[in-house]
Amino acid sequence: MIPIRDLPAVNATLNATSAILLSMGYYFIRRKNTAAHKRCMLAAFGASLLFLTSYLFYHSQVGSVRFTGTGWIRGLYFTILTSHTLLAATIVPLAIITLSRAWKARFEKHKRIARWTLPLWFYVSVTGVIIYWMLYEL
Repeated sequence: MIPIRDLPAVNATLNATSAILLSMGYYFIRRKNTAAHKRCMLAAFGASLLFLTSYLFYHSQVGSVRFTGTGWIRGLYFTILTSHTLLAATIVPLAIITLSRAWKARFEKHKRIARWTLPLWFYVSVTGVIIYWMLYEL
């Protein structure tokens, strides 16, 4: 069992894993390797689901964690946090719709929404790692 104090680092690792898998999925689809693309995207979705589960459990136990930085870094933190939070709420349905369209072989519709989903999902994953670093390591 992972100690609760270690969950933020686990969550950051899951976000980083998701970002790497999304990048690999993009690489593979650009090279028309759909089988590898599919594996990467499903793995990224799995990593994101694990993240969300762990994140919700952690915050149900610990509550909100306050940012203690001061000066310009405080403004930067809250700017990143706000964009991350708004896009994280948006990415859940977008990812489900995008994956659903691919699963149902509606590839033209899948491609249209994936053009939005991929960069937003990547941004949310990367900013999740940045938020962890700023909140727990800075």
